[in-house]
Amino acid sequence: MAMTAGGGGGGAMGDINVTPMIDILLVLLIIFMVIVPVTPKGLDALVPQPPKNPQQTQPNDRTIVVQVLGKGGQNLTYKINETDVNKRDLLAKLTEIYANRAEKVMFVKGDDDVNFAAIADVIDVAHSASVDHIGIMTPKIMAGQ
Repeated sequence: MAMTAGGGGGGAMGDINVTPMIDILLVLLIIFMVIVPVTPKGLDALVPQPPKNPQQTQPNDRTIVVQVLGKGGQNLTYKINETDVNKRDLLAKLTEIYANRAEKVMFVKGDDDVNFAAIADVIDVAHSASVDHIGIMTPKIMAGQ
């Protein structure tokens, strides 16, 4: 019985079969893709909520709405909750209102003819008065129009 020097024939081989490993890898990849939650991307919107008990509403906790009124950007007038305010006094009034408030939320409402630049100026003034959340109020769209 002589042995061949080349090692030859039908003996066991030392190669690893990678096909089952790739299958397991692909299954794990699919599982992790399904498990990872998909987070929605978008803007946070704050909607004013009615008070839970209207009798306990305090005047200090009222929602602040700044209105910009005028025709085509000419002779603009400003109101804070139906109180007339000059534009130069707007920062001082808002700073005074929000000095002792925990929730610093404000809404801006403009006439249809007012340019958005005037609304943006009010938003800048509100940011200067350290208002955290500013919403823009739009008119309701009528169903029959």
